[in-house]
Amino acid sequence: MKRFSTILIPLAAAVATLLILFLTIPKADSRIHVVRDDSQNYKKSVHFVAVGDSLTEGVGDETKRGGYVPLVADALQQKYELTSVEKDNYGVSGERSDQILKRVKKDSDLRNSLASADIITMTVGGNDLFQAFQKNLTAKTAKQFDRSIKKYGKQVQDILSEMRELNSKAPIYIVGIYNPYYLNFPDIKAMQTVVDNWNDETKGLAKETKNCFFVPVNDLLYKGIATKDSQKTGESSSAEVKNNALYDEDNFHPNNLGYQLMATAIQEKIVDTKDLWLTKENN
Repeated sequence: MKRFSTILIPLAAAVATLLILFLTIPKADSRIHVVRDDSQNYKKSVHFVAVGDSLTEGVGDETKRGGYVPLVADALQQKYELTSVEKDNYGVSGERSDQILKRVKKDSDLRNSLASADIITMTVGGNDLFQAFQKNLTAKTAKQFDRSIKKYGKQVQDILSEMRELNSKAPIYIVGIYNPYYLNFPDIKAMQTVVDNWNDETKGLAKETKNCFFVPVNDLLYKGIATKDSQKTGESSSAEVKNNALYDEDNFHPNNLGYQLMATAIQEKIVDTKDLWLTKENN
C-alpha cells in the first residue's frame, strides 16, 4: 500500500496541474471556421456537381454517403457558413472517359445540373488506364502507353469543352489518378511512370481550359499513411503489404481514410479559388 500511495500522490498532482492549465490557457480558434462577412458579397448557398467514375460514386466508402463528395460539401458549408450546399453526384462505377463524355453529351439531368453548377469536380482516367494495361500486358516500357494516353486526352478535352459550353463560369476541378499497386510492386518502375504520364496529360488539359484545376492525389494514396506498425514491417517480408488508405475488399478504391485524404486535397484547391464560385456576380 505504501508503494501504491507514493505513485498515486504525484499522479494526482500531475492531473491537478493539467486541469489548471486546461482551465486557464485560452482555447485556440478552429482553423477551419471562418466568420462570415456578407460585405464580401458571398453567396449563401452553392450548387456542387460531381461527375466521374467509381471514385465519385464513392465505391469503398463504408459510410455509403458518396465518398469525397459529402466531405467536401460539409467542409465548405461549415467554413463559409453557407445555408446549404446542393450536391449532385453523377459518379458511375467502371466508366472510362469516353463513357463519361457520352453522358455529358446525352444525359439531360446531368447537363441541366452542370449548367447551373457553382462548383464542378470530376474523377476520370483510372478505368482508361486499367483498360490500357489489359491491352498492353507484354509492355516493357512506359512509352508503349503513349498512344492510349493521347486517346484518353482527346476524350477529356471533349468533356471539358462540353462542360464549358454548358457553363462558362463554374470552376472545374479534375482529380488525378493514383497507383494502387505501388506497395506490392515497387520495383515495376514503368507502372508508376505510366501513372505519372497519365496525370501529366490531365494536368496539361486542365491548364488549357479556363478556370480548370488539376488536383493531384497519387502522393497521398499510393503508399498509404505511415504508422508505427508499418514501419516495423521489414522489406524482406514476402507477405502482401496492405495500403491502409485503400478499401480492404479490393485494395484498389479508397477507404474512408483515403476519401478523407482526397476530400482535403480537393477542398484546399476549391478554397484557394473561392472567388470563382463563392462571390456573387456583380449586377
